Amino acid sequence: MKLSKWNAAAAGALMVAGAASADTVDFGAWMEKQMTDMSETLFGVKKPLTAAAPAIATPYRAASQIAGDQLLLAKGLKAEFVTRMAGNNIDQLAFWPDAEHPKFIMACIEGGRQVIGTLPGGAPKYNPSVQRIDLRTGAVVTMLRGLTSCDPIRTTPWGTLVVAEETTDGGLYEFLDPVHTENLTVVDRSTGVINKPDGTPSTQVKKQKAMPVIAFEGVGLTPKGVFYGGDELRPGTGRNDKDGGSIFKFVPTVPYAGGGIGNLDQSPLASGKIYAMQVSCVGNTQQVGQGCEVGNGAWVEVAAATATSDAYAAGATGYYRPEDGHLDPLYEDTAHADAVRFCWTDTQDEGAQSYGEVMCLEDIDPMIASATQRTVVATRFLEGDVRFNQPDNLDFQPKTGNIFVIEDHPNGEIFSCLDDGDDRDLKTDGCVGIASVVDPSAEPTGFAFAADGETAYVSIQHSDDTNMPKLDDYATDDLIKITGFKVPNERHRRHCRRH
Repeated sequence: MKLSKWNAAAAGALMVAGAASADTVDFGAWMEKQMTDMSETLFGVKKPLTAAAPAIATPYRAASQIAGDQLLLAKGLKAEFVTRMAGNNIDQLAFWPDAEHPKFIMACIEGGRQVIGTLPGGAPKYNPSVQRIDLRTGAVVTMLRGLTSCDPIRTTPWGTLVVAEETTDGGLYEFLDPVHTENLTVVDRSTGVINKPDGTPSTQVKKQKAMPVIAFEGVGLTPKGVFYGGDELRPGTGRNDKDGGSIFKFVPTVPYAGGGIGNLDQSPLASGKIYAMQVSCVGNTQQVGQGCEVGNGAWVEVAAATATSDAYAAGATGYYRPEDGHLDPLYEDTAHADAVRFCWTDTQDEGAQSYGEVMCLEDIDPMIASATQRTVVATRFLEGDVRFNQPDNLDFQPKTGNIFVIEDHPNGEIFSCLDDGDDRDLKTDGCVGIASVVDPSAEPTGFAFAADGETAYVSIQHSDDTNMPKLDDYATDDLIKITGFKVPNERHRRHCRRH
């Protein structure tokens, strides 16, 4: 970490103390204490957590609770319920119409595809897959049913909403007018047939079949419609020596040029080519193999329907359960105007003492996808540890650029991590815990910041619902609003390519 001038004296004091008793000074522990002491300046909270919330007996969730009962929060933060009636297994969130002036939160419900009743017209009623939540009233409306494990959800630069499924045959679906979409059903996931409640076809939602068939979770969309995302697979799935999930890029046939779209056939996601990232082990050619996870790389073409197997056969780089990912909104490369940075989590497995990581790629030109041009560099941003492990979701805090990383874990914590500064390494300059779920049957997920950087929302997923009523014939989860984050230093970052 690059110390500010006003803290240089403290560093000098440590050096003097260390000279007298070097064997008693642990510089790393001292730096962790500095982050805690400076948490309001660095992380916008008065005092971070020293540990995750202690486990309590379940069933825990009850109608009499307040939001503060659900989360252990860093000093200075406050929680309130947006709704307690979101669908069970609520996961990722997207603001509508945008994060600047949100009126609704659109939410994926990561449940299976199961019949829970009958629609008024007599058709099977599946559990909710996508819901719209009014931020003023907390009212919850089911927009779409019939998906399997809806997880990622994003608003697009061309004014639509996309959702996707976290399952091996997952598809990506696009909504033209999500505010006026209600109670539609995906009748057939393979063909993408979507009906209204009366059984007639709908044109409000379309399965974009040009997109890869993968287990979706992380999604980044550029202004031109280039897609980045990972395939949530564990190495060894199906047989030993099977690679983990690849990172994919979709390049549209017709890049989005502005002005919105009139129908979903005009979406840049309707037609294009798909590529998987192949990190190289040498600097002047593509040479791949086990262990090539960081460094420069290229893109190998794959087919939509067989993206997973094609990536494996082509020697694309595999990662250990790549999950949520986002484009860095503050990233800049002065030499390449369209360059992007996409960061994602690899959850891994705490039980194997494999504690997870956050990876980032920097792509100098999203529209270029070549098997021989090494236009992308992958770096390891963060490595987990015994307390901070199995990262699942992440989000960039507006204005500061801090990355918030969320654990897939009982009593899971939410950590705020500094970006890499001017020091020599390429990793985060440090992280602190800012929240932890109290209910050990639940986990935090879907964490998302509003544009002010001071307000965030988090889903409390799959808690024990024994004590709670159902909505829409389906069990429920909580959606919580967290306020009190401070943004004392609006840091405008400039990144250079690192070759």
